[in-house]
Amino acid sequence: MTGALLVVGDVVTDVVARHGSALVHGTDTMAAIRTRAGGAGANVACWAVRAGCRDVRLLARVGADSAGWHRELLRRAGVRGLLAVDEEAPTATVVALVDSAAERTFLTDSGAVLRLSPDDWSPSLLDGVAHLHLSGYLLFAATSRETALLALREARRRNIPVSVDPASAGFLTGLGVDRFLALTEEADLLLPNADEALLLTGLPEAADAAAKLSMPARQVVVTLGGDGALLAAGGVVTGRVPAGPVRVAVDSTGAGDAFTGGFLAARLAGAGDTEAAAAGCRAGAEAVGTVGGRPPLPGERDVP
Repeated sequence: MTGALLVVGDVVTDVVARHGSALVHGTDTMAAIRTRAGGAGANVACWAVRAGCRDVRLLARVGADSAGWHRELLRRAGVRGLLAVDEEAPTATVVALVDSAAERTFLTDSGAVLRLSPDDWSPSLLDGVAHLHLSGYLLFAATSRETALLALREARRRNIPVSVDPASAGFLTGLGVDRFLALTEEADLLLPNADEALLLTGLPEAADAAAKLSMPARQVVVTLGGDGALLAAGGVVTGRVPAGPVRVAVDSTGAGDAFTGGFLAARLAGAGDTEAAAAGCRAGAEAVGTVGGRPPLPGERDVP
């Protein structure tokens, strides 16, 4: 398959605080703190380039406060940043609290992300595109939801495959499971993590959840962290792929985004589902060894 990958999603400034001991309420806790460019959509785009996709485009909305910084980092990562600049709202910011097991907890200020507007969208953005990927974060507010649905419907009209990442179990609860499933019923591929899959189905086992989400004719890939990934289609689990080897786990931020980027890049290069999932698992394993949600830029160390 030839053609570009278009990601419609989010650009975020991540403040990553890695603390080796438990947080102590009311006083100081020592931490290594770094500021990184992030955002689920932007992370997917950067990892897709890392995995070999040569034409990756990203539509997102950022604040004027840091638009230049984000645009330059996307350029250096090989992503064509189609950034709408918001003069009123700042760029979204996430504080990621990462514990000694590399597990993260997020504090999120959505900023300009959820203000991505239909005025920022044009059907021409799909010219030359072979796959559209939507960040589920856009579905959690009216304005960005309208924009995401415009993109999805135009892609379906052109027979361009569409994938959706549900993005956040916490935000899914606020939106409502039934509403999310209705909004995304035309997507060809759903990419939840295990927690999201269980929430979306009400089932206790990831394999059963994957199978249910894939009915009647959708493909589902459920990421399982250190247990790899599950593939399902047409109501049946079709494959299981082990996780890639992790050198040193330092930060799980963006591991799912890395999987998605690696998976989509492999699919666009003609890989089968199992091979693409293996590529995704390798990217996810690399991401866990990197601070922040994106691959290192040329000349950067793997673990800053």
